[in-house]
Amino acid sequence: MLYSIAKSVLFRLDPERAHHLTIGGLTAATRVPGALGALHAMYGVPKFAELATEVCGLKFPNPIGLSAGLDKNGTAAEAFAAMGFGFVEVGTVTPVGQPGNEQPRLFRLKEHEALINRMGFNNVGAEAMAASLARARMPVPLFVNIGKNKTTPNEMAADDYVSNLKTLYEHGDAFVVNVSSPNTPGLRSLQQGDEMRALLQAVAAARDTLSTARPGAAKKPVLVKIAPDLTDEQLADTVAAVVASGVDGLVATNTTLAREPVASHPHGNEAGGLSGKPLRQRSTEVIRDVYRETQGGLPIIGSGGIFTPEDAYEKIRAGASLVQVYTALIYEGPGLVRRLAEGVRTLALADGFRSVSEAVGR
Repeated sequence: MLYSIAKSVLFRLDPERAHHLTIGGLTAATRVPGALGALHAMYGVPKFAELATEVCGLKFPNPIGLSAGLDKNGTAAEAFAAMGFGFVEVGTVTPVGQPGNEQPRLFRLKEHEALINRMGFNNVGAEAMAASLARARMPVPLFVNIGKNKTTPNEMAADDYVSNLKTLYEHGDAFVVNVSSPNTPGLRSLQQGDEMRALLQAVAAARDTLSTARPGAAKKPVLVKIAPDLTDEQLADTVAAVVASGVDGLVATNTTLAREPVASHPHGNEAGGLSGKPLRQRSTEVIRDVYRETQGGLPIIGSGGIFTPEDAYEKIRAGASLVQVYTALIYEGPGLVRRLAEGVRTLALADGFRSVSEAVGR
């Protein structure tokens, strides 16, 4: 009910302005005594044993996470955790702050429950994010999504990713290498072949070096976020590069350049990445292919078009150990998290599994 009222106001505003107002309000809530407790009381997810899982050495109270892109600067992470998310991903962050692409760059496609964005990694930079995260007290794992600056040529991209890792290593529990955004020119070419292998080996080596400075602590996981628009051959090559590099998992998938489902919409041909319901089927196909290609040996986080418990459960059965939402949160509001978590638990138990984690890839 509360979100229905808020949505009616926010959806009258320019999408990016509504986004900034929302993140600003949640950021402010982290500084108001009792506000996070109130958020948790309204939206938090009960701690069911069947929802708890462990992935990449990290423990999650439930498998429902917040995708990167909503909290780009890491200022509202505590508020999202209070809403019941089992993990929160912030970013994408670049070494140096940058304004991103020209506005307008975010479009609602309400009839399709979708978004198109061409934000272009607008963020305040790694140092400023580190300062924000240093103040955060996270009750769930915090993932940091890292990218390269627009002006950094691809042959020097590894320097940007390593720089991010060094600046933020103490503040994140895991890191996601974003080489799949369609909104930074040339970025997606880093997903392929030797470029992918060299980049990931550099990031993994930097992670290993940073971990040695923390005696007794486990290495922090590094995952790679991939695009849904790869051909079967490209996907196989990307997965092989990820496996060979020594990083820990994949996020499948980022937004898509495909437009068939929304071509008739007035904003359907806007440049940028499409997210939301039209992405659901393709992202699940990628998850299933990666799970099959790696025989379940590479942890997968599923993202794309999750609006219902059935959507989330489909990705889990396809091979995702965890799932993430973003666009659905815009359309459905914070009550979505509890509905997804409780619904996935119900579906898994109805299928005879003792926990949601038992249903992964089954």
